[in-house]
Amino acid sequence: MYAGVEFPHRVAMISMHTSPLATPGVGDAGGLNVYVAELARRLGERGLKVDVFTRRDAPDVPDIVEVHEHTRVINLKAGPAEHVAKEALPALIDEFCTQLAARLDDHDLIHSHYWLSGEVGLQIKRRHGLPLVHTMHTMARVKNSNLGVGQSAEPDVRQRGEAAIARGSDVLTASTSDEAADLRSHYGARSDQIMIVPPGVDLRTFHPCNQPKSRAQFGVAQDAQVILFVGRIQPLKAPDVLIKAVAELVQRDPALRDRLQLIMIGGPSGSNPEWSQTLGPLAIDHDIKDMVDFRPHSARSELFRWYCVSDVVAVPSYNESFGLVALEAQACGRPVVATDVGGLRQTVRDHYSGLLVKGHDQRDWANALGTILGDRSEMIRMGTNAAAYAATFSWDNTAAATLQAYRKAVLAA
Repeated sequence: MYAGVEFPHRVAMISMHTSPLATPGVGDAGGLNVYVAELARRLGERGLKVDVFTRRDAPDVPDIVEVHEHTRVINLKAGPAEHVAKEALPALIDEFCTQLAARLDDHDLIHSHYWLSGEVGLQIKRRHGLPLVHTMHTMARVKNSNLGVGQSAEPDVRQRGEAAIARGSDVLTASTSDEAADLRSHYGARSDQIMIVPPGVDLRTFHPCNQPKSRAQFGVAQDAQVILFVGRIQPLKAPDVLIKAVAELVQRDPALRDRLQLIMIGGPSGSNPEWSQTLGPLAIDHDIKDMVDFRPHSARSELFRWYCVSDVVAVPSYNESFGLVALEAQACGRPVVATDVGGLRQTVRDHYSGLLVKGHDQRDWANALGTILGDRSEMIRMGTNAAAYAATFSWDNTAAATLQAYRKAVLAA
C-alpha cells in the first residue's frame, strides 16, 4: 500500500521501436534507450518488477534478457527479425499488441515511451483496463515547428497518434516545464495530467576526469583545442553547423588550423542515413578536412573518456526534449555550447555551465565556441560549474519521480 492506495508492483514498460539494450548512437538508438534502460533498472532496484517489451530486431536475440533481479527485457515477434525503419513500424503495431497482450501476466500498469509505444499502450489500456503512463520523449508538432533547411516534417499519422495518446493517457510525464507547456499548447494536455520527471545521469560512469591521461590514451595532442559532438548523425542533430563554425573560426584566426580539432562520434540515423555521407565533402569544401575526426559510436565507458578528451562539447540540435549528451558532458566537467531550444534551456545553464546559441548561424556558433576556447579561466569556471550542476541530477531521483507518476495514474484510472 502507498498512502492508502494499492501501488503498482509489476509494470509493463513499452519501447516498441528500439531496445534499451541497443548501443546509443547506432541507428535509432539514442537518449531514449538510455532513459528506458536506466529507469527500468532503478525501478527494479527499488523492488518494482519491470518488464520492458520491445520488438525483436535480430534472429539471435533471446526471448528474455535478465537485466536485474527485478528487471527484464522481453523481445516480441512483430514483423521480420531485422531492423525496420521507424516509418514502417506503424503497420506492425497491431501485431505487437497481440504479442504483448499474450505476455501480460499480473502487470498492473503500463508505461509507454515514444508515440509508437503509446499507440500500443492505448490499445492495451482499452482491452485490459490498465492505467497508462506515457513519456513522449519527442513530439512531432514541436519538431515540425523547429525544422531546419532540407529537413522533412513528421507525418500526420504521428501527429494524430500523439494527440490520441495525450487524450487517452492517465499521466503524461515531461522532462522539463518547457516540455509540459508544449504538451498543453500542441496537444491540449491538461495540467493535472502532466508530471515533470527530469531524466538523470549515471554519475558513476560520467564524472570529472583527467584530460591529459584521456588524451594520451586516444592519441590526441595535449595542446589541441577539442570540440566534441556526440550523437546520431542526422540533420536534426545539426553536426554540419559545427563544421561550418570551425571553418569560420579558422578564417578569423588561421593559427587555429594547427591546434583546433572537431571530433564527431556517432553513426548514421533517421529516414535518410545517406545524409551522413555529406559531412566529409562539407569539411573538404570548407578546407578543414584534416581538422575533423569522424568516429563510430563508442561504448559508454569509452564515451566517458572522449568527454574527458574534449575542451567543450557542442549540442547544436534543432530540438531536444532534454539533451542527455549535454548532461553527461557536464557531469565530466565539460562546458557545453547548445542550441537555445527545448529541454537544452534547462539542461545547460547559460553563462554558468555553458552557452546557449539562438539559431544555427555558423557565425553565432563560432562566437560561442571561440568564447570558451579562447579563455582558459572561463573554460575552467564553466567546467567546474557544469560538474556541480550535473551532480544534482540522478537516475534515482528520476525513479522516485516516476513512482509518484505511477501512483497518480493508479488514482486517476
